[in-house]
Amino acid sequence: MTFSRRTRVGDLAVPEHAHNALSRAVARARANAGDFLDLTVSNPTSAGLPYDAAAIASALATPRSLVYEPEALGLPSARAAVAALYAKLGLDVEPSRVAITSSTSEAYAVLFKMFCDPGDEVLVPVPSYPLLAWLAAFEGIELRTYPLEYAGHWHVDLAALERAIGPRTRLVVVVSPNNPTGSFLGREELDAMLDLGLPIVSDEVFATYPLGTSGTIPDHRIDSALRASRGLVFALSGLSKLVGLPQMKLGWIACAGEDTRVSEAIERLETVLDAYLSVGAPVQHALPELLRAGRATSDAIRARTRANLSVVRAAVARASSMSLLDVEGGWYATLRVPETRSDEEWAVHLVEDEGVHVHPGYFFDMTRGAHLVVSLLTPEDDLRRGMDRIARVASR
Repeated sequence: MTFSRRTRVGDLAVPEHAHNALSRAVARARANAGDFLDLTVSNPTSAGLPYDAAAIASALATPRSLVYEPEALGLPSARAAVAALYAKLGLDVEPSRVAITSSTSEAYAVLFKMFCDPGDEVLVPVPSYPLLAWLAAFEGIELRTYPLEYAGHWHVDLAALERAIGPRTRLVVVVSPNNPTGSFLGREELDAMLDLGLPIVSDEVFATYPLGTSGTIPDHRIDSALRASRGLVFALSGLSKLVGLPQMKLGWIACAGEDTRVSEAIERLETVLDAYLSVGAPVQHALPELLRAGRATSDAIRARTRANLSVVRAAVARASSMSLLDVEGGWYATLRVPETRSDEEWAVHLVEDEGVHVHPGYFFDMTRGAHLVVSLLTPEDDLRRGMDRIARVASR
């Protein structure tokens, strides 16, 4: 049987992807039913967070949900709710510049379809989340990478970014704050990217979770690429991270930049989305109330991630051979550990000998040094016990 090459990324096909050394070690540890601590938790609905279940159920029970109202760019009420959300952040985004999607993954797919023919290229940062490679492969396009460099703080290597541009480059993807580095995009970095003349896709799903002590992001960083008044910029977000409701399957694309370019982009968005009409009516009608009901959950996430970051810092302070890379926002923290083992060997060892599951740095294409990534969304007690074990091993 012959399958499409689009279900293969590089030399790694889907069946083998689920059976590496770490995943096998994790499966054995879970089967043993011992004291297993998963520090990779990313699903907010299984992380012990508070939800206003009554308000969510009520929002979804509106009779209007029974009426089919096909709108390629999303129902006007849903687009207005997203615009109102940005207005609270001090961003002037008109509802006409918002498109509703079923997820940020679909948003990527839509934008790749809009700008790329098979074989075209998109620039993406490294380190970053590996999902982008699969989304690109499914659209028949190629990824080229530009590096985020670390020198006490993360920054975009702008010279390397410019060198990566080729004749078939169509988009620049930004993840702000980045997953897993937690670094926001800088003001000067955005300006330099706009000078390149390429559309920018800014994945901002973690943008409302700054980790600074004042609850804000550093002055030289920006909260959204929608601050741009030139070029063409698309910001992606959705219910999954914003209010911890990934199961509701609603995200969005917001556009900013030069009026003529934005208008043409919205027309193209409408053409692509009209072919799918993927977002359910109930969740679109419920969006304003879901955003209100989700405040308690998002507040709990902010409190947990900040408290857990303090726990990580305290554990690192007890192990002189381990350090914490600077993190400005999001749900993850990156640890630098001794290069006595590769990061995969570290991760396997921690599972097999300590019952602690962490992500190895290579999972995010971190290629220099040995790094481990932990989720700050992990329930507090699990995170504290897991970090104690990691610090003990690192201190030996």
